[in-house]
Amino acid sequence: MIKNKVTPTTGSLLLSEPFMLDPNFKRTVIMLCEHAEDGGTVGFILNKTLNIQVCDALVGFDEVKNELFYGGPVAQDTLHYLHRYGDLIEDSLHIIDDIYWGGNFDQVGNMLKAGSIDQKNIKFFLGYSGWSPGQLQGEMEDNSWIVTPAKSQYIFDIANKELWKKVLNDLGGEYKQITNYPEDPILN
Repeated sequence: MIKNKVTPTTGSLLLSEPFMLDPNFKRTVIMLCEHAEDGGTVGFILNKTLNIQVCDALVGFDEVKNELFYGGPVAQDTLHYLHRYGDLIEDSLHIIDDIYWGGNFDQVGNMLKAGSIDQKNIKFFLGYSGWSPGQLQGEMEDNSWIVTPAKSQYIFDIANKELWKKVLNDLGGEYKQITNYPEDPILN
């Protein structure tokens, strides 16, 4: 496996190594929204949906036809969202560029109902991916993750099923070759 020398930070993407066995993270892309060396890490899986729409899971969100995403295995009874509306949604946390996390939930619901924000610029997640202090560093030393800076188009504009391969292709070189690896190394 290629040794990735990029250090994870808030605003990084984690791409699972191609043969990761954990079904929660197999061929996933995770947006890190919070990362501190001496603290924990929080992120959301960008390319794994729950095969239901937001309107099917949230009362009062009948007009939101977005797919609901599996954010990760931690606190699956919590709802989170990434969006491009930090200038409009109060209490949003700026991650990088035009990517924001959370904010006033009632305001988000009202804006979606009114059609004043575009549904394609917001993603909803059940649960999150989390690491305790030092845990992600250990996984990095085991080459479980490839780290690269996030780009807004990766989060909002690339089809879920294509995202893992797209980011690796964009990294080029040896990373581009990884996209051709079979999911099961025995088939290699």
